[in-house]
Amino acid sequence: MTGPIGLRLTNTARVLSRAFDDALAEAGGSLPIWQVLLTVKSRTQGNQRQIAASIGIQGATLTHHLNAMERSGLVVRRRDPENRRVHVVELTEEGERLFHRLREVVVDWDRRLRTGLEEEDVAAFERVLARLEQNIQLNRSDHGA
Repeated sequence: MTGPIGLRLTNTARVLSRAFDDALAEAGGSLPIWQVLLTVKSRTQGNQRQIAASIGIQGATLTHHLNAMERSGLVVRRRDPENRRVHVVELTEEGERLFHRLREVVVDWDRRLRTGLEEEDVAAFERVLARLEQNIQLNRSDHGA
């Protein structure tokens, strides 16, 4: 037996996360910036509520990130003409440039992670991850969480 799978997974995730953050930072980004750029880019435009839901963060956290990204010239926010209470987020030219730089980092990162793995290894890994998520969801619903 190799020990608790949760501990191994948590430690591995921490190492990978730090290395990924470092790779994004070298290109002038961060994980939150990448997530926002990717979400806005994939939807052409999106309102703040949709972006927060897509990324899985609270609206206030997204607002904090968008404020910094707007100050850096990466995004602009404007009111939706059909619903003035909604802010639509769009990438600026600088946001587009950063998106493309970070996309190269992400593609390279994925390539590095897949080194030495066959497609069936990756497929099996994805099934295991999905099962782990299901187990957690089932456990939460069994315990009323």
